Amino acid sequence: MIPQALRVAAPFDACIRPALILYEYPLNEGARTMLRLERLFARLNLLIERDAEVDHHHALMAVFEVLELLGRSDLKGDLMRELDRQRLVLQGYRDNPAVAREPLETLIAQFAQAFEGLNRLSGKLGAEITSNEWLMALRGRAAVPGGTFEFDAPGYHAWLHRTPALRRADLQRWTSGLQAVARGVSLIMGLVRESGNPVRAAAPGGQFQQSLPQGKAYQLLRLHLDDRLELVPEITGHRLMVAVRFLRADTEGRLKPSGEDVTFEFALCT
Repeated sequence: MIPQALRVAAPFDACIRPALILYEYPLNEGARTMLRLERLFARLNLLIERDAEVDHHHALMAVFEVLELLGRSDLKGDLMRELDRQRLVLQGYRDNPAVAREPLETLIAQFAQAFEGLNRLSGKLGAEITSNEWLMALRGRAAVPGGTFEFDAPGYHAWLHRTPALRRADLQRWTSGLQAVARGVSLIMGLVRESGNPVRAAAPGGQFQQSLPQGKAYQLLRLHLDDRLELVPEITGHRLMVAVRFLRADTEGRLKPSGEDVTFEFALCT
């Protein structure tokens, strides 16, 4: 399927739509890891740009969460293989008259650059951080509830009282080696989302189930739900099937099956 952003004269949807909540559910472990990394990088970039001490504290906590994910598997190799696969898929659109040539070539170049950026990284991902003894000591303290206060980590307390500009410069320097990972994840997930074709669906009694065609690997389910319904979708899925059960919170916040008919929009992305 041609990504929306590459289609020639793509129609503009000017319809006024109700407020929708987007839920994304990964259909394999690779997509799950990339979604987690993408959200953490987005949080990290947002917090770094702020000035408050508490924001820069939570920025460092996000860095430590990223490190946990990077240390679990051969993520660098997985990202490079996926970037190369997606680049080859994009190259296959070059002779398609329905595809805008200039955006396509720009996207192909971005995937090639992201691949090379990861390829230039030597050693393990995040090595610039894991080789910093002060940061690793702080990471250990952060695993203890309340373990980063001044009576346990006076050096960190002093760092938090530096000017915002100096703290920001440190954070940017420490995370500079992660930017190639962030860029690769962003490109991959962006193209995955573009591959989905949204459709309307009905869930009689709050239950929905759909079998997936064999021989086609889906990575992500994206579900849009009208905010006014005040429902929560409980999504499950794997390579053969996806299912959604709609729940409603009671007065104490516990989620229970709604039992009502629900219409929603979803897309399966490859």
